[in-house]
Amino acid sequence: MARAVHSPLLMAHPSETGSMTRKYPALTFTDSVKATQEHYGVRAKAAKVEHWAMDDELLSPREASFIGRRDGFYMATVNEDGWPYLQFRGGPKGFLKVLDERTLGYADFRGNLQYISTGNLRKDDRVSLFFMDYANRARLKLLARTEVFDAADRPDLVDRLEDPEYGARVERAVLFHVVAFDWNCPQHITPRFTEEELRERDQLIVKRTEHQSTPESRP
Repeated sequence: MARAVHSPLLMAHPSETGSMTRKYPALTFTDSVKATQEHYGVRAKAAKVEHWAMDDELLSPREASFIGRRDGFYMATVNEDGWPYLQFRGGPKGFLKVLDERTLGYADFRGNLQYISTGNLRKDDRVSLFFMDYANRARLKLLARTEVFDAADRPDLVDRLEDPEYGARVERAVLFHVVAFDWNCPQHITPRFTEEELRERDQLIVKRTEHQSTPESRP
């Protein structure tokens, strides 16, 4: 017997619904997806997500801040035969820059010299981006169309995107033109911490301990 899937994202509160149709579910809730939602008994709840009163095409300060704090993201492309390819892109925190409410960009470094993602984008400029904050159990999904420029052809763009303190060879400048985005629920995310996040946590613990040990803080 099929088991219904329950997700906080599907539990839309009436106050969060509106008459507008959101772009992200319009693109991702295909006929086969809707049929699957129906099969697992969540189609009615999923339909409410399609009309949440939110703009999922323009990045707000919330999304911009979240993206700006990341030191990596996952990027999915599709090749000519329809096979998906997933790659991790990493760099110093904030290497993927929010240029405006519709555009992201980064300086693409020389990698393993296979050029699978770059080659796929020659045929299909669509990408799916996945941003993870493991420490706070948050994730952001984003659909975009991509422009790729050789560094020699757009030195002006490279100047805007590169981090001069990061010692890596820039081969390309990449722009993502945002089509739609969606926030994911936190369930099933195992918290993981970077060394920087662990140091910040330890410092906070020390400060709390010091505060609790002062005479003024005692009852």
